[in-house]
Amino acid sequence: MPGTLTVVGTPLGNLGDLSPRAAEALAQADFIAAEDTRVTGKLLNHLGLHKPMVSYFEHNKRERGEVICARLAAGENAALVTDAGMPAISDPGEDLVALCAARGIPVTCVPGPSAAVTALALSGLPSGRFTFEGFLSVNRKNRREHLDQLLGERRTMIFYEAPHKLAQTLEDLAAAFGADRRVALARELTKLHEEVWRTTLGEACGRYRDGGARGEFVLVVEGAPPEPDRPAMTLEEAAALARERMQQGEPASRAARWAAQLSGHRKAELYPLLISRGDG
Repeated sequence: MPGTLTVVGTPLGNLGDLSPRAAEALAQADFIAAEDTRVTGKLLNHLGLHKPMVSYFEHNKRERGEVICARLAAGENAALVTDAGMPAISDPGEDLVALCAARGIPVTCVPGPSAAVTALALSGLPSGRFTFEGFLSVNRKNRREHLDQLLGERRTMIFYEAPHKLAQTLEDLAAAFGADRRVALARELTKLHEEVWRTTLGEACGRYRDGGARGEFVLVVEGAPPEPDRPAMTLEEAAALARERMQQGEPASRAARWAAQLSGHRKAELYPLLISRGDG
């Protein structure tokens, strides 16, 4: 009989948020798969536990995933933890759960704190419908495509970001959604210096343009407003709007996509008009 992988949510920063069931799961595991064994070691010391640990993180997940699955298949039970919050959510634990599922190894979960949901609850923005977008790619092309897909997104959007990349991400979000779009920036959640700043993307850009960000951030961004009724727009009028964006440095392809969403015309109709005048 194979053992069981238990996905265990851990505190974001306040150890008082560790549930009794989570502590029990860690105590009963034969070994623990941890993102950072040093961080998890402190948690185990707090609980008075001494458990064998296997490091499991983004850059060793393929090799260690095989090792962990082999031990589970042999009958051992493992707990999967990340440094803070829920494993497998914007986290390499996703791969381990999928690997276990593909091999018929039982997986269960002890729910725990989540930075995304905690920030959403504190944001003051609509929470009935939301979309979790995780970290934006560092690749400029992939990042632009990701944001392009969200241009008309009506739901509240949640992003994660590291402090050294915050300024650029805020600039990109403001360029995509507009400087007036509301945003809540949450950091140090559940810790002594917890901060939630409710502002606009433009104001956030100004504050962090020269750096100064500390701690991991959750960005909760307001969704797009309902589109107002507007008179029908001709294809040439839509192309003129796209050219205005291009004069601000927007590539023809992205400007055509934006104007298409605004006007109801197809990008395939607009793009040839832009490049036919040498605008591309």
